[in-house]
Amino acid sequence: MNDDVARILAAAAHGEFPPPDGATTVVPQPGPRDAGVLAFTAHSVVFTDADPEWVRAELAATSADPLAASMNPAFLLALMARTGRRMNTIDLLTVADALPGPPPLELREIDDPSHPRVARALKYRDEVRVWAADGGVLILGRGVAGRWEAAIEVDEEVRHRGLGRALATAARHLTPGDVVWAQQAPGNARSVRVFQAAGYRPVASEALLTAV
Repeated sequence: MNDDVARILAAAAHGEFPPPDGATTVVPQPGPRDAGVLAFTAHSVVFTDADPEWVRAELAATSADPLAASMNPAFLLALMARTGRRMNTIDLLTVADALPGPPPLELREIDDPSHPRVARALKYRDEVRVWAADGGVLILGRGVAGRWEAAIEVDEEVRHRGLGRALATAARHLTPGDVVWAQQAPGNARSVRVFQAAGYRPVASEALLTAV
């Protein structure tokens, strides 16, 4: 496995970002599952096993502001066609430091690989663990470049009671790493607010390409 993406993410988690020079860094995929694009402030990172020269030529040919070319739909479509992969959405990538002690709410761990939430998470993450609370679910696992990632779900009937924030905070207590990552669709303003209220910091935008 290549560790370039892991090193870039680890640095960003601690406030050390790629230089805002308008450039694009092209690195190999961290493993066969994950490819994609990270767009930091005025600097993009494309992690793919596609030819770096092809990536740079395609970016240069994209009809967009060079600072935004790596997240332009035309480039992402070309990258998907080149690699035979697909993607779901462009996410806001956020990170929070781990917290000591137990989480601030009662959780029940779900140890059932056939559970729908476990089965879905295993498509994108390794070492997946899932906990249930009354009205919500917390998923934790290793995603891109081995980073620990959290995702939450809250039942509609118990929304606006602080459960989402409590689950996102719980992930900070349960992560085995020194930080935990989470992705939110930018249009899902409610989710963005929940994670930021739980102490997650915006880092980059991210487009993940998965094998078809």
